[in-house]
Amino acid sequence: MVCRHGALQALDRAAARAAATGARRAPSSCAFHRGGCARGTLGAAGPCVGAVEIAVKSRIYGGPFVTQQKRTIAARSDCPFVLYNTFTRRREVFRSRVPGEVKLFTCGPSVYRRPHLGNYRTFLYEDVLQRYLEYRGNRVHRVIVVTDVEDKALEEALSLDLSVQELTDRNVDFFRQECEELGIALPDTMPRASTSVDVAADLIQSLIERGVAYRHGNDVFYDPLKYSRFGELFGLDMRDWPAERRRFAQDTYEGNRWNRGDFILWHGFRKGDQVWWDTPLGRGRPSWNVQDPAMCVQQAGYEIDIHCGGIDNLYRHHDYNRAVIEGVTGTEFCHYWLHGEHVIVEGSKMSKSKGNVLYLEHMAERGITPREVRFLLICGHYRDKLNITDQLIDERVALIRALRADVDLLLADADVRGDTRHPDPAVDAIIEELPVLFETAMNDDLRVADAVPALRTALRQLRTLSGDRPVPPPAAVRLRATLSAIDSVIGAIFAR
Repeated sequence: MVCRHGALQALDRAAARAAATGARRAPSSCAFHRGGCARGTLGAAGPCVGAVEIAVKSRIYGGPFVTQQKRTIAARSDCPFVLYNTFTRRREVFRSRVPGEVKLFTCGPSVYRRPHLGNYRTFLYEDVLQRYLEYRGNRVHRVIVVTDVEDKALEEALSLDLSVQELTDRNVDFFRQECEELGIALPDTMPRASTSVDVAADLIQSLIERGVAYRHGNDVFYDPLKYSRFGELFGLDMRDWPAERRRFAQDTYEGNRWNRGDFILWHGFRKGDQVWWDTPLGRGRPSWNVQDPAMCVQQAGYEIDIHCGGIDNLYRHHDYNRAVIEGVTGTEFCHYWLHGEHVIVEGSKMSKSKGNVLYLEHMAERGITPREVRFLLICGHYRDKLNITDQLIDERVALIRALRADVDLLLADADVRGDTRHPDPAVDAIIEELPVLFETAMNDDLRVADAVPALRTALRQLRTLSGDRPVPPPAAVRLRATLSAIDSVIGAIFAR
């Protein structure tokens, strides 16, 4: 077996030696894990799945003992965690700037309207990422932000005869409540654009001083041609960028398009404006393009590890964020960029105009709980479009309910004093395999859709071995602890 990190490992010989000596692990020479590796190989699919296999006695329920059956030892946090990095267009082993600590920035809700299930799919894959990083032993500092003074919020508030704060407060409350129901862990504080105006103004002033941004009347614009790495995230060919100056003065523009010109950073005050601040830049408000960078700098500094969002953020928004911060510092803001795909409904994009926008209450009308909605949205790869159909809903809800039924049966309360069954090595072996099955899939770019069926198959085998009875009490303790750790990421097995 060849380790992708460069070492040729004779696993069968190591396993035989381990069995002969009673050792649980044999050393290896994996170059990735410097100083010797008892952990694993980076297989064809990517993740380290554990390199050391030991011989154990195992008994198939109702059959004879089988000796020398191999079992893989969980590699746990030492195994590489592979993510697809939009920036480099390839799968990469994730390494944070500070070992054991991860700064994670995730775009928050645009609170001019209430979030729908399509929005929540993005927040859920980001939540799974955060939880899995923590499962691997990292301390995660997550920043999720609220852009509450963009053009759309101002227009929506005016149309509803509400103040901007009334509108955004209402939708933030919706967001917090539904995140709690879906099991999305939010930071204690979610910064708002309206509370980081001073940071935004400082960033803009720095960009002006560096010659990257300039004033045009009372507004301030960013000139992408003054930043040599502009458009790298999307993959723009800047040789096609027009030499003549064009300015784009709106916060956002409809559709996935590139505005080949200068983008706005500061909206100078105009008569009739509802929202403005007095700053060293003058009276006005920061544009959407600088709000996320300002809140990120305010909460996490100028350097982070992972930046997440939806695939539509690849058009303009994330390259703008990167250009603003790196235009100030001249150093790399973030190396790992993740983007989740859209939710579509019966093959069509979810939109209010088509009348196919789904909210949690629509699922409740079908008897589906928020935690089952969570499972529906995470059980699929985040980089694939999710086409929600009646059939898909039924299949995924049935899957999580069946998995829960297996868990309930295996962990059902039993009379410990009356249970005289001896420990079964085969049962113990499967319980020890569960983290390996889970981590193998999750280390491969968060493949929840591979992890869950693997767990279900293992649990079905446990049911067979136990004769469709609860496992013996000592095994039940280990099984519950193992599944609880896994469910700290999945959030839908015990949490219902």
